[in-house]
Amino acid sequence: MLVKPKAGILDPQGQAVERALPALGFTGVRNVHVGRLIELELEDPGQLREMCERLLTNPLIEDYEIQE
Repeated sequence: MLVKPKAGILDPQGQAVERALPALGFTGVRNVHVGRLIELELEDPGQLREMCERLLTNPLIEDYEIQE
């Protein structure tokens, strides 16, 4: 599952990366967002959405995408 900040939510890590890349000589980079990848092995994948909503993500500030 890929978790990332919702559009419009402050992303300090993404902003830090966006500022650092030009200092390293990389140009043309904008709208950087830093998220996280959560990997699980489940006996019942049908539980994953509820796990995301209740523990693995903060639905107020994060979006998630389930990748199979």
